Amino acid sequence: MNKVSFIFSILGFALLVTACRSKDISQPKNTTSIDNLLETRYQMLLDYPVDSMAMPRSMTIKTNLIKKVPSRDWTSGFFAGNLWQLYRLTGNQKYKDQAEKWTPFSKKESLNRGSHDVGFKVYCAFGEGLKVEKNADYEKTIIKGAETLCSRFNAKVGAIRSWDFNSEIWEYPVIIDNMMNLELLFEASKLSGNKKYHDIAVKHANTTLKNQFRADNSCYHVIVYDTISGAAKKKTTLQGYNDDSAWARGQAWAVYGFTMSYRYTKDKAYLDQAEATAKFFMTNKNLSKDGIPYWDFNDPSIPHAARDVSAATVMASGLYELYGYTKNKTYLAFADKIINSLHSDQYILGKEINAPFILDHSTGNWPKHDEIDEPIIYADYYFLEALLRKKDL
Repeated sequence: MNKVSFIFSILGFALLVTACRSKDISQPKNTTSIDNLLETRYQMLLDYPVDSMAMPRSMTIKTNLIKKVPSRDWTSGFFAGNLWQLYRLTGNQKYKDQAEKWTPFSKKESLNRGSHDVGFKVYCAFGEGLKVEKNADYEKTIIKGAETLCSRFNAKVGAIRSWDFNSEIWEYPVIIDNMMNLELLFEASKLSGNKKYHDIAVKHANTTLKNQFRADNSCYHVIVYDTISGAAKKKTTLQGYNDDSAWARGQAWAVYGFTMSYRYTKDKAYLDQAEATAKFFMTNKNLSKDGIPYWDFNDPSIPHAARDVSAATVMASGLYELYGYTKNKTYLAFADKIINSLHSDQYILGKEINAPFILDHSTGNWPKHDEIDEPIIYADYYFLEALLRKKDL
């Protein structure tokens, strides 16, 4: 296996929830030991049995219970994506073979008009496959998925609708997470030559840019729109501490999403917003010293609040790309800091845990007390992507 070089730092870690699992971090890291631990974790992804109805999403360590989901779950494309990325990192054909088995399981989601997360479900699997080799079926699936996602676009609002639930409360909700699904549209436009997908992605990004951010460049989680006037009429949250708080993963989605949108459009306004929100994140007074954020920057229990490794990995991956466009070494240094912090048995799961995950200590949905301080599949996805982007630099 090819190794990625790391610089290491050891810092404290505390969680509010009773299920927290503290570890002794007083000893310095053993680089060889950590690299061997990562290889063990990667092998566990390879060994996970193929099952179209049991895509791994998260795990409760205390009970050794792996949460498994069908294709309709928004996380269903990540595991196949992880295998594709591991093939690119290691060159081991076995990861490619396994990825080819898992990828088709989310194909039917390219036709699911009831979900705004077609991008996560389809592109994170099929798009990663296309980075390895040309495949006509993968291309068709991405284009179909883009057409499906466009069916949720409202021209008056200028954005793609997020959830269909709570319709009696939220007339037309749009979440910051939706920026991530635009990559599907941009890529489908390139593959098909159909400008519609690109144009809708740009309109959604522009509407988000106009309404989703505060004066300090943090972002709201949810904007509710009036479908008659198209105006934003409520700014709220579902997964943050409160309506005015800065949910950590939301800030990471914003930096990553607008950096990615700049990749396809070269619109400097997108780059400016990505940089401004990155600055908010990196210089926040409530950011932990090792760069792994608490789940919400405004949780009053900080420093005894839960961390969110998934927010950290999304941010690291986004910052590596942002550095590529700006050559601002602040972004490179901060992304490296995150990756170096994660390259530790503080965050990498131990060899005794038999599960297809790499990293611990992510927070899924704190307000619902769901997936708190656990391994979650998308944290691994963006961790592996960050390693690939670091390697490419």
